Amino acid sequence: MKRLTGISTLIICAACLVFSLEAKAQSGGKGTYCFLNNTGSASVAALGGKNISVYGADLNFAESNPSLLNPQADNHLSINYTSFPGKINFGNFIYAKDFNTCGTFAVGTRYLNYGTFTATDETGKITGSFTAADYVTSLSWAKVFLEKISVGASLKTLFSHYERYTSIGAVLDLGITYISEKDFTASIVLKNLGSQIKPYYPGHYEPVAWEIQAGISKKLQHAPFRIHLTAHKLNNWNLLYTVPKEKHNLDPENKASDASQNFGNKFLRFLDNSSRHLIVGVDFFLLKSFYIAGGYNHQRRMELKIAEKGGFAGFSVGAGLTLQRFGIHFAHSGYHLAGSANYISFYLNINNLRTKKTVETKKI
Repeated sequence: MKRLTGISTLIICAACLVFSLEAKAQSGGKGTYCFLNNTGSASVAALGGKNISVYGADLNFAESNPSLLNPQADNHLSINYTSFPGKINFGNFIYAKDFNTCGTFAVGTRYLNYGTFTATDETGKITGSFTAADYVTSLSWAKVFLEKISVGASLKTLFSHYERYTSIGAVLDLGITYISEKDFTASIVLKNLGSQIKPYYPGHYEPVAWEIQAGISKKLQHAPFRIHLTAHKLNNWNLLYTVPKEKHNLDPENKASDASQNFGNKFLRFLDNSSRHLIVGVDFFLLKSFYIAGGYNHQRRMELKIAEKGGFAGFSVGAGLTLQRFGIHFAHSGYHLAGSANYISFYLNINNLRTKKTVETKKI
């Protein structure tokens, strides 16, 4: 009964926090600290860039949803590196430790280095150079209640430095996951709930780009694949950009045709906007320790593709090798014809390394 009360309290507090922030909801691109939306995990990137419903030993999914942190990841260390277009480098690591009745904890850090830029004055004269980078440290916790419900939280401190402008902030992620015995999981996450502590400009505080995400993962019985569906930015329904209306109507008398065309346009815009909230992914387990994965992110494709040629924008592919002591994952995500992102993730199971060392010592 106490466990159930604790879960209910967490959900109620999270809901109250959401409603208190409702009036401050920002549409895409209008909040600060948007770098929090980037993933450094090859596993997550291969499934479309966002996934909050894979419950297992892969620590990187816990960065997307703290309630995915669980005892299977005890004493695991994960290191990730991403190469973005424009020589932008992204790296992070995360370590987890299980404390039985207290739950599972994880600490992590990430950085996003934008490189070195040339500084000029208003006339174009070179005056030197400057750098830009973002840094995040995190402390996460999760615990399973009633055997099938996992709740988690992640506190993140942020430091952002662009040339001479710096900002410090803090955000909180809250997640809850339902784990079924039939290879089905469902999750809801409130992400990036927080604010700036020190703004880039004195006295000019900007809202943090927070969001609500929901996701499900399902592996069909006897099927060698698993399907994932993630819904993101659920607190901001309209993800479309406003198109200026034409001032002149070339055929003012054809009212019936205009009405039909307007209905068709509105329906297509509705489908487009709805699809931008969804990310679809699938992974195939070709062997017990080897998989391939693919994903599609409609919002990314529609915002970054070139009209005449969409290319690979919005699509992603990946593969991974998972062994008892370590694993390695790769992913490639299409952003634009001008460039894509490449991910590599490596994890280490320290428990198994210690076991091997102990056995060898006993033999001696």
